[in-house]
Amino acid sequence: MDAVFHALAHDARRTMLGRLAVGELTVGQLAEPLAMTLAAASKHVKVLERAGLVHRTVDGRRHVCRLEPGPLADAYAWLRFYERFWAERLDALDGLFQPSAGPPEAAGPADGADEPGKQSRE
Repeated sequence: MDAVFHALAHDARRTMLGRLAVGELTVGQLAEPLAMTLAAASKHVKVLERAGLVHRTVDGRRHVCRLEPGPLADAYAWLRFYERFWAERLDALDGLFQPSAGPPEAAGPADGADEPGKQSRE
């Protein structure tokens, strides 16, 4: 699972995975929108392959990549275990921002003697 999170740590690899979710692409097609060389894209694909996220087939000079979602499902399952802790903390934080029940109580006398510039009517 470490290899999966390592692979997901780079924006270019996450972009490649997102594009592969639509269908198979060559390494050149993966590199094109990322403004990177074919060699750089190939290195990123190798990281994805080592993580088990991509399967590459070679057809002559074409390297065709296909998404392998299994390892992503494992990572998702691992993260879901911790979701309850995040939810509890977010619910507690949300409670801090909710308005309190009932109207606010007056802090001082009704005649305003405690306000700066006002005098008591005694």
